[in-house]
Amino acid sequence: MVSPTTAAAIKRVLEATEADGLLAIEGIRKEFPGVLALDNVQLRVRPGTVHALMGENGAGKSTLMKIIAGIYQPDAGEIRLRGVPTVLKSPLDALEQGIAMIHQELQLMNWMTVAENIWIRREPKNRLGLINHSKMVTMTEELFARLNIVLDPRAQVSELTVAQKQMVEIARAVSYESSVLIMDEPTSALTDREVEHLFTIIRDLRSRGIGIVYITHKMNELFEIADEFTVFRDGKYVGTHSSKDVTRDDIIRMMVGREITNMFPKIDCPIGDVALEVRNLTIPGVFHGISFSVRRGEILGLAGLVGSKRSNVAEALFGVQPAASGEIVIDGTPVKIDSPSAAMAHGMAFLTEDRKETGCFLILNCLENIQSALITRSHVKAGFVDQATVTRLSEEMAAKLRVKTPNLQETVENLSGGNQQKLLIARWLLTKPRILILDEPTRGIDVGAKAEIHRLITALAAEGVAVLMISSELPEVLGMSDRIMVMHEGHVSGFLDRAEATQVKIMNLAAR
Repeated sequence: MVSPTTAAAIKRVLEATEADGLLAIEGIRKEFPGVLALDNVQLRVRPGTVHALMGENGAGKSTLMKIIAGIYQPDAGEIRLRGVPTVLKSPLDALEQGIAMIHQELQLMNWMTVAENIWIRREPKNRLGLINHSKMVTMTEELFARLNIVLDPRAQVSELTVAQKQMVEIARAVSYESSVLIMDEPTSALTDREVEHLFTIIRDLRSRGIGIVYITHKMNELFEIADEFTVFRDGKYVGTHSSKDVTRDDIIRMMVGREITNMFPKIDCPIGDVALEVRNLTIPGVFHGISFSVRRGEILGLAGLVGSKRSNVAEALFGVQPAASGEIVIDGTPVKIDSPSAAMAHGMAFLTEDRKETGCFLILNCLENIQSALITRSHVKAGFVDQATVTRLSEEMAAKLRVKTPNLQETVENLSGGNQQKLLIARWLLTKPRILILDEPTRGIDVGAKAEIHRLITALAAEGVAVLMISSELPEVLGMSDRIMVMHEGHVSGFLDRAEATQVKIMNLAAR
């Protein structure tokens, strides 16, 4: 028989859980040197629901999630889990209390296998206390079967695509059987088909009573998967609503505090001579026979599903992985591009797809990141950098792109993913390129910053820059491109003019 004291305690917990939901955040404050990241914010997540957390880059979303996941400690406020005040001292502590997080920047160990990444610190052991690799593979296969993921557990993570790595992250988080699952931009590297697969997984988890905190910049995802949402702006709580009660414009106004009337401010620019022509570019086993041209003032969109090798073509053009055969012609003259420095010497700039692995120098500061491309081409006199000019230009570009940082001496790894992306864009815009290659330029960027970057791209085209823009977001491709080139499994499957292009036509070509 339960004692009156125990019964009263159980009743209090049940009442608190009913009031708070599964997870309650109250009055959380977090300050970093020079930045008040969170100022008295709140959040409540009910069991069996998807709660989207919205806001511009730097609004404090990822900071709060890192507090919930035990990575950061709050300066003030309270976290209650199932109605009970909880202190999360570390990520391991959070996991043990039922909170798992899928980070925006992938946290996998590239030199280990898929199975080893998923079960790290929880590996099954044999009688001798050694890791039972065969059982670990079987456990991974069973987990993948439940999630309908087709991957070899023995594959080394370094061999996987970004999308496949994302699915491994998701599987690892699910394997903890947590009651709270945090997903920070989980679809940033996924195709529409893979996103629908992820949503099927999320719906299954939701049906089992798991509370999911879902961070995204994609409005369509909110309305498709989220039950309710909370908006932060500049580190402050703005409001919480059911996703059924608001429109897309309502959410944007809450996020940015202003109207955004045109997400794709494409203007008709004078189209000039051919700036870049590619003839039968080939890397055996990767892509073959790639031919296209981009004119001055033109934005050529490059679309295709994961595996179409769009990024490989961009890397070949910039000399990251030089082509084995074919020809690159700039301003009518065939050129040899066998390194990034050679590409830059011909007026090319390249924003890579993965800002963490191939873009930012995370341990350096903002100024060093922005100026890294600039000082290799100009502003060097007698072997010395004209630091005053470089600093002034960097500060002006950072301000233009609204990079949120205390100052340019801040270490880049301390910035949000979206602000890291803005730094990369600033780096390349300062080189004043004649040919600009953009691979997923707005990935992880909030809705307000997207519109600003789109305006910048259009302004560059108006100045005569030839732009090759790769994007997995079809509305972006359709809204920004003068022409669209579609790839499928390493070859060009077709071209579409702006006037005739639709999502259906692009997908038909992408799936050929």
